[in-house]
Formats: sequence, structure tokens, C-alpha cells
Amino acid sequence: MAMIASEFLGLGPHGFHRLHYTAWGEATNHRVLICVHGLTRNGRDFDHLAMDLEDHYRIYCPDVAGRGKSDWLTHKADYGYPQYLNDMNALIAHSGARTVDWVGTSMGGLIGMLLAAQPNSPIRRLVMNDVGPFVPKVALERIGEYLGKAPGFATLTEMDSYIRAIAASFGPLTDEQWRHLTVHSAVQAEDGSYRFAYDPGIAEPFQAAGLEDVDLWPVWEQVRCPVLALRGEESDVLGHEDAMAMGQRGPKARVVEFQGVGHAPALMDEGQIRVVRDWLLAEHV
Repeated sequence: MAMIASEFLGLGPHGFHRLHYTAWGEATNHRVLICVHGLTRNGRDFDHLAMDLEDHYRIYCPDVAGRGKSDWLTHKADYGYPQYLNDMNALIAHSGARTVDWVGTSMGGLIGMLLAAQPNSPIRRLVMNDVGPFVPKVALERIGEYLGKAPGFATLTEMDSYIRAIAASFGPLTDEQWRHLTVHSAVQAEDGSYRFAYDPGIAEPFQAAGLEDVDLWPVWEQVRCPVLALRGEESDVLGHEDAMAMGQRGPKARVVEFQGVGHAPALMDEGQIRVVRDWLLAEHV
């Protein structure tokens, strides 16, 4: 089975926008998995996970608006969770599935949690990768230091070195895996240089809101589906105590920590993939 690329339309307060996704698995499979990336990433981050799970699911890996190959929003203030929830609901409708399983890294995990907390949610099982109901201000400040400020690069090799430095917290990856992240993070300009495949404008509402602790515990308490919470042992986005609390409150998540990793586990390593696969498929064994 091969990966295919396609698109659907999202609707925001200032018109329609095109959203790109990659899909894996048999189109007739009624079991659907949606994988959503982090703040500045894109759907190709999940290629390794999708290849492992495509025999079990029909898998959709979207590029959130302003990222990857999806349209940039004209009004930068529209970049935010209300728009992302609307767009992902449109993707669920586009899939034709009545229920879906969800894997979300960082921002993608929060989108999944917010959807799962809604009455009559179609989210059946939820994996939250290194994010939870509480995000400390210090982590947001660190993210704000690089968000929207990435330089241009003369070569992909130069960009690869930069990504290895700023994303060192992803954990130990092979050269092939780093190259995969680089190639699918890059857009080549007319002059032959490379830049990151996201709209720098996503930083505007992030910074305009002011950086404070984000407390979504009341939302967490409304989640009713089973949850797997993954944490990089060195993460500053999801603290150890908060991860443990996720296992005691609300849906009482199963919590797994990965050693030697910060924010966020790349889900490219076979050991990390196995944890996700085994949990998602446990009821079918």
C-alpha cells in the first residue's frame, strides 16, 4: 500500500483555505486514525508510524493551516485552536468515519484533547504525545524564542545541522531520520535557498496573547475516551507531576515516559512506535 496525497477545504472567518494531507492504508478500512503534528511541524512527521500501522488503519496525516503544503491564512489572528478544531472536524467528515482514533504531538495532542472533551465526540481513543492539560509559561517562552524567526539556508545540509541543534530534544535519531525531518520541513525559494515550511505569521497570535501558564484541567476532566499519555523524560512542556496527574484524573490515562528524550518524542524509534501500536490495537488482539 502506498502513501497518497490529497486535500480538503477548511472554512474560517475570512473564507475557505486548502488543507493538505497524506493518507495511508486501504481506503475501504472502516478503522480510521488521524495523526496531527506539533506547532511548526507537518504531517510527514508521522511517516514511520503510519507505515507501521497502515495494515490496521486508514490513516490521515494533515498539515495544519499555515504548515507544510496547506494554505497560509490571510489573517494571522485566525491561527488558533478554534480554527484548528473546525478544520480537523472537516477532516473527520471528509474521512467518512463515524469514530476515529487520534495521535497528536504537542499542539496536535491539544487539538485532540479539545475535540475529545466535546459532547458526542467522534474521538474513540486518544494518544497525547508530550503535552497535557497544563503547559508552563517557561516552556512557551522557550518556544517563543525561535517561533517565526528561523533563518534561510543555502543548502539542505546547512538546514539539517540547524534542525539537529534546535530539535535535539527529539531524542537520538538516525541520520536517515534527521534527513527525513529536514527534507519535509523545507521549501526551496527561487534563489535556491531553503526555508521552513510554515507561515512565520503563526507567531503573531502566539505572541499577542501574552505568555502565561496554560491550565486546561477542566477540559481534561471532560474527556471520556481512553487516553495514552506519552512523555519525554526531559520534557519542559509536560512535567512529570502533571503526567502522573493525567493518570489519576479525568479519563485516567495510561502514562509512558521515554528516557533520553525531551519535547517531543519523534515517534520514529521502533520502541516508541511499539508503545503506540500496542496500545491502539490492544482491544483487537
